[in-house]
Amino acid sequence: MASNPSHLRALYRSILRELPSRPLSAPSPLQQRIRNSFSTASSTEKTTSRIQQVEQHIQYVKAQRMYATLLERYNPGMGMEEEERVRLTARRVGMDLPPEFMLGKKGE
Repeated sequence: MASNPSHLRALYRSILRELPSRPLSAPSPLQQRIRNSFSTASSTEKTTSRIQQVEQHIQYVKAQRMYATLLERYNPGMGMEEEERVRLTARRVGMDLPPEFMLGKKGE
């Protein structure tokens, strides 16, 4: 059904797209292993259940990437220190922090 070479090539490229980018001259061990599994697998090993499993893994990795992107977008203060979050929250509601707070921060 879906075991034609063009579909397998598309699956392979989809997997590589989801991995962190690296130069082609120095592929990671994971990329090499994926390439070997696609190129050396016999035709009996490329069953529809294995192809479906690869497609599910690709969908999972895409969903995880999208989740991380949305988490960063809608929770911008996650990577900030508490003082910076407080300052930005105050600015969001139209207030500035008192000068004592700002001087205390610079004096440290």
